[in-house]
This record gives sequence, C-alpha cells and structure tokens, in this order.
Amino acid sequence: MKRIAYYPGSFDPLTNGHIDVLHKAMALADEVVIGIGIQPGKTGVFSFEERVSLIKACTTEIDDARLRIESFDCLVVEAAKNAGAQVLVRGLRDGTDLDYEMQMAGMNQAMDGDITTVFVPASPLVRPITATLVRQIAKMGGDVSPFVPTPVLVELKNKF
Repeated sequence: MKRIAYYPGSFDPLTNGHIDVLHKAMALADEVVIGIGIQPGKTGVFSFEERVSLIKACTTEIDDARLRIESFDCLVVEAAKNAGAQVLVRGLRDGTDLDYEMQMAGMNQAMDGDITTVFVPASPLVRPITATLVRQIAKMGGDVSPFVPTPVLVELKNKF
C-alpha cells in the first residue's frame, strides 16, 4: 500500500521552515500532498496559483510523482482523507506548537480514526521562522532572505 502523507498549511509565503518539514515528510511517505488551505474572505499575499508556482519552483529536486499540491476549504482531516492520506504531517517549532497541535491531533483522531498525526520537529536553524513574521518583515522592507527560498524572496520583493 502506498503511504501518503498530507501536509496542510497556508504556505503564504512558503518558508525555509516549510521546506525543512517537507523534506522530513518525504522521508516518511511514498507521496506527500501539500494541502494549501483556502479561506473565503481571507486574502493572502499570494494567490493559490502563485503559491503552487512557488512551491514547485522551490522543490525541483523532489520527483513530481512523489509530490502533489492541492487546495482545500474543508476540515484538514477531511482533506487528508479525500487525498487518500493515512498520515497528517504537522511541523513543531516549540512547546507552544506542541500544545496546540496535540489538541488538534486529538480532535482529528476523534473525527477520523484512520488518519494518524505525525509531528515533525523543525531543525534548529528554522525554528523561529513563521510565515506571519516573514510577511510582516517583508511588508516593512526588512530582509527576509535568511527565512525563505530564493524564488519566494524574489516574489516578496515584487509584491512589496
């Protein structure tokens, strides 16, 4: 049976932390589905199409047969099931993330016992990175080059 992992998030923008967790997820599964959450009424810095393009530009070393990118606008556990995943991947930066993610994992388990949440610790160099902070720094003209892949950096500079 093919092991499929579902890695959900906004990826707005894709950060080096996201890439770190993705590479770890690739080691755990035959295929990883990146689920980009779309919330009606919430406008991101990048459109869904731009996020897909940036993810593809930043993951050229990953075999296309092992990486799928799709949108979702439902519960994450439903999106994972719809993608055929058995595993839900969540990156952890610190204890605060763990507390929140444990609650989510419990609720997801209660809703669908066939989906197992796997926590992946972020590498030390990327632990402080959040997409929210990257957006704020970029909007204020700060240097986000240590926090994002080059294609994302270029597009953030174009946006701001």
